Amino acid sequence: MYEIRTDLALEAREKFEEDNVEVKGVILEEEDAGRDMHISKVVIETENGAKIMGKPKGTYITLEAPNMMEDDEEYHREISATLARIIKQLFPVEKEDCTILVAGLGNREVTPDALGPNVVDHLLITRHMIKEFGKYALGEKNTNRISGIVPGVMAQTGMESLEIIQGIVKETKPDYLFVIDALAARSVKRLNRTIQITDAGIHPGSGVGNYRNGINKESIGIPVIAIGVPTVVDAATIVSDTMSNLIGAMSEAEHLKKIGNSLSALEEAEKHELFRELLSPYLNAMFVTPKDIDESIRRISDTLSEGLNLAFQKEEIS
Repeated sequence: MYEIRTDLALEAREKFEEDNVEVKGVILEEEDAGRDMHISKVVIETENGAKIMGKPKGTYITLEAPNMMEDDEEYHREISATLARIIKQLFPVEKEDCTILVAGLGNREVTPDALGPNVVDHLLITRHMIKEFGKYALGEKNTNRISGIVPGVMAQTGMESLEIIQGIVKETKPDYLFVIDALAARSVKRLNRTIQITDAGIHPGSGVGNYRNGINKESIGIPVIAIGVPTVVDAATIVSDTMSNLIGAMSEAEHLKKIGNSLSALEEAEKHELFRELLSPYLNAMFVTPKDIDESIRRISDTLSEGLNLAFQKEEIS
């Protein structure tokens, strides 16, 4: 059975649309966010919908910005402001002196997986200052108590990220937990151009087959919001998409039409499974990332951290 390897709920929902299958208990809403930005909201309402989608129940908001890889500071500021508004809508922080813990998941030594640590590096950390000098420590700026942690990966610490975060939550007692992580996408066009925000938590490494314990409200005990950007795509998916395009071209070529039509008759899942078997064992477990990923991670982490800093302020975002 072929399984879509993606962390994006939107892509999982799109797969059913391609197959003309209606998923009960799953709602899709879309809106234009202006300046080449598009927002999609997938709400998984039922356990049946969660089982079919392969995602936990919850709200998954996807912000698509096709030009996010471009070096345009004004455009990135607009992305940050839009991200902040989405966060405030999904997780309205109404409590006075709210405490928020931000966990940057991933491996700082592996560039495509370094998004979380880089975002935490650029956050405005305030908990220690407010705790030491009071709520007016930052002058007139009205902000919440923000703390950050980069738990690393199991190969570095010997511990699950969940275990580390559980200990910190027990000791510092934050009101909310934000987790930032790099994701895997189904489509190349969404690499480094898409931000997913969800209140369903996260399973670190699930997109690349490294399943770890879930970090969510059930395991942590407080509301969890996960923010991620896809930085890698399954190599087998790239090949299968290329082969699908080739089959389409063969079906239109007179001397190859018979072969193309025979292959086109296969179900989409059968095509993917065939391509995956042909690739195994050399490319079946390989993931691909753009060659300029180091610059992309730097730029995107700045954009995400600015969006979080805006969202954590108590003032309204203009």
